[in-house]
Amino acid sequence: MKKYIFILFTVLFVWSCSDDGPVGTSADEFDREEILENWADNIIIPAFSAFAITTEKLHSDAVAFADNPTLQSLETLKSSWRDSYLAFQHVSMFEMGEAMQIRFRDNLNIYPTDTDEIDQSISSGEYNLDLPSLLDSQGFPALDYLLHGLSETDGEILSFYSTNPNAANYRNYLTDITARINNLTNQVLDNWTTSYRDEFVSNSGNGANSSLDMMVNDYIFYYEKLLRAGKIGIPAGVFSGSPLSTHVEAFYSKGFSKALFNEALTATIKFFNGTHFNSNTDGVSLDDYLDYLNTMKEGTDLSALINNQFVQAREVSESLNDDFALQVESNNSLMLSTYDELQRNVVNLKVDMLQALNINVDYVDADGD
Repeated sequence: MKKYIFILFTVLFVWSCSDDGPVGTSADEFDREEILENWADNIIIPAFSAFAITTEKLHSDAVAFADNPTLQSLETLKSSWRDSYLAFQHVSMFEMGEAMQIRFRDNLNIYPTDTDEIDQSISSGEYNLDLPSLLDSQGFPALDYLLHGLSETDGEILSFYSTNPNAANYRNYLTDITARINNLTNQVLDNWTTSYRDEFVSNSGNGANSSLDMMVNDYIFYYEKLLRAGKIGIPAGVFSGSPLSTHVEAFYSKGFSKALFNEALTATIKFFNGTHFNSNTDGVSLDDYLDYLNTMKEGTDLSALINNQFVQAREVSESLNDDFALQVESNNSLMLSTYDELQRNVVNLKVDMLQALNINVDYVDADGD
């Protein structure tokens, strides 16, 4: 009798594990590679390509300014800095492959910048921007200080590069920073276009080390830690208990921080929906994946809830001053309201979406939120 029971159990086990067995309605057969192709070919590589054009111009304009420091060449350099900083908001979230290896984002955008360290490096003329200890004295925030924060007027700023006893050192430090931004950008772009693109797309499994799992984690990390916390929450004092107006992005330019936030929010929205870079063409992305899985929350499609919350965050942020430092100092409640709207999508993305996609969080959440 036991023999027959064993045979029956074996048959049932083999049948249940075979391709011919029943498949539940929750079976995930979505083409993950199609998402990866859209991300790589229509969003990431085009964004890095466009960014590389701006970093090349930024460096060439810095060299031109160093060769001939005038008010006109200073204004041209400032304009290139603004254009490149905006373009950076579209690549900052893609910390994978070579970008992860070289800590691309940290090299380009740690703020507030260490002005004492910058002044010391310029004064001595001796520094090594490859050192991790100098990450907070280079990149776009350091340029913000060097182009806008040395003095109150453009004429006074110009004197640091022309008549100051350390004028040559100021010019060298400026061009060294822009050269490094440009070189690192081309390094990441070359990696994507020569080898990493195919590696990224072909790694279409559903494990922790798959491209989609890692990219989704990087995307949520960027949204939570750099967009929500870095651009809004930290200056508003959410984590410190008191406002920190000097911690806004682009602090010295006075009036550019909101533009950077808006650009970053646009980039995160477009990525979620798979919208091609620099166009309105809709490609396959996370919204389609959630719809395929018929993911609902509170009786509504989760993808719709996420997009609606993006809209809510945008609408609330529209009332913010162009200068976030001034906003923090004059009416910080509006910054806190924007933070709250952004936070609501952290729950939708980090909890509900990850659960639906069967993806685990791969980074440590240590800010107590």
